[in-house]
Amino acid sequence: MAEALGNGSYLIDTGLYGPQRAACYLVEDGGELALLDTGTQHSLPRVLDTIAEIGATPAQVRYVIPTHVHLDHAGGAGQLMQACPNATLVVHPKGHPHMVDPSKLQAGATAVYGEAVFARDFGTLLPIPAQRTLAAEDGHRINLGGRTLAFIYTPGHANHHGCIFDHVSGHLYTGDTFGLGYRELGRNDEPYLVATTTPVAFDPDAWIDSLDRMMALDPKACCLTHFGKIDHPRGRVGMLRESIEAHREIALAEEENHAPEGRDVRLRQAVDTLLVNGGRRYSGLTADKVREIFVNDIELNAQGLGIWLARRAKQRAQT
Repeated sequence: MAEALGNGSYLIDTGLYGPQRAACYLVEDGGELALLDTGTQHSLPRVLDTIAEIGATPAQVRYVIPTHVHLDHAGGAGQLMQACPNATLVVHPKGHPHMVDPSKLQAGATAVYGEAVFARDFGTLLPIPAQRTLAAEDGHRINLGGRTLAFIYTPGHANHHGCIFDHVSGHLYTGDTFGLGYRELGRNDEPYLVATTTPVAFDPDAWIDSLDRMMALDPKACCLTHFGKIDHPRGRVGMLRESIEAHREIALAEEENHAPEGRDVRLRQAVDTLLVNGGRRYSGLTADKVREIFVNDIELNAQGLGIWLARRAKQRAQT
């Protein structure tokens, strides 16, 4: 069952990695639907069930809008577009080629996750006909029924990331740019917000700038893929900024001057300490439970920091 958020918007738990780990969102207005993020191939039945639950059909889906093309956000886009014959896929220009031809995306993700995990978690990526796609620049506006959805370019987690702002509800659908906010780590219904520095385009300066642009919209709520709606985000954004800076500090102050040998282990240990200790203090859960919640994120955040350091070293060598 979908979670109604008000103003014609619904949270759909995609089921990836277990309950309340990853979401996508459905917005309805005037009989027209938009899906914001898609989940994976395995999420499609949940999305179609939600459309049926609100008394609509897949033919009413006008837009499918991944915030970015990482597979927990866009892996099921091809199957969803097949199921929704009247939909147009909207994505940032840098992500657009990977939706039309996902072969490089699949190869890159397989290198990160391994073939067996890729198949288990994400299934198959299907190409989307170019004529059914739209490459959206910053500020692109989409009319859905009687409301406007604006695509806001928000790099930092990924260089092709965009958030979607609903001017009617005041909801800002943030993908990964407002971080991870798992409900299990909540305190007084407020989650522990942390950065997700997964490969391959972590850019802390761009991310801080993106947060400033997002807060300038004065959203009433941020709707996170991981996981759920956070009201009054202005009061929460400071925690995320601190997490971005803490990850930067691990990479630059603790690791950049070390030799690359053994870096992956050191980064993993440092990220583990950061996330587990912070989550334990905030939530009161045991360290083992916090580590269980963050198990995938610890590994991926460490990999992302390693790639960022390698990119910085290459840039220095070129100059």
